[in-house]
Amino acid sequence: MNTLIKTIEDLSLNAWPSHQIELYDGWILRFSYFYTHRTNSVEQIGPSTIPVEEKVQYCEEIYRRWGTPAIFKISPLVNPGFDAMLADRGYVVQHTTHVMTMDLANFVKKDPAVAVTVSSFIPPKWIDSLFALKSTTNVMHRMVVPSMYRAIPKETICTSIQDETGTIVATGLGIRDRDYVGVYAIHVHPAYRHRHYASSICRTILSEGIRLGATKAYLQVVEGNTPAITLYESLGFSYLYTYWFRAKNVV
Repeated sequence: MNTLIKTIEDLSLNAWPSHQIELYDGWILRFSYFYTHRTNSVEQIGPSTIPVEEKVQYCEEIYRRWGTPAIFKISPLVNPGFDAMLADRGYVVQHTTHVMTMDLANFVKKDPAVAVTVSSFIPPKWIDSLFALKSTTNVMHRMVVPSMYRAIPKETICTSIQDETGTIVATGLGIRDRDYVGVYAIHVHPAYRHRHYASSICRTILSEGIRLGATKAYLQVVEGNTPAITLYESLGFSYLYTYWFRAKNVV
């Protein structure tokens, strides 16, 4: 189980680069102007040689300099004692996320309910549309996030659905790495929900992933997002593990 979780964690790091990173004694400090928790947190990727409390203090100082909260990602690969230590230091749990996987041999191919546009690269229009769907107005985010998408080192499957005016009303991004395809950035405009747009996007990503050689798929979904979890289960995904973030002094 831990080997599989380690694989998914590695794939996730490849799939979503941060604006800035620092490697520190088996930990990776990620910084992206607090765009998301995943790209603005500390992850443990190797063994430590420096005392843990000293490392936590160092990370707190680094993030203080960056002007964002100190956030630590806690996965099943992290020693439970570390999570308890953070709790004692006043860190609280935020953004609990479930990871789901599927064997693509079990994926039942069906034609999407609506036409989906597919591209092997991520065009500026797609990123601008994603900002609109997420109501992203932060000037710094709009400056640095496009470069983060361009920095993805793996094959991308950029998908979208447009309305009759050519406006993108739904997005999705597949990222193929090794024999996996990761499903990311599934967003549908509120006015177009309950029309099977998200299902069409996901089916297209999985079908393209298979065409590119993927045999397995994974995704991450925030705890409590019942409609999304129900959709993913209907496609054949099943729960693998949970991770969460502990943060202090969140702005």
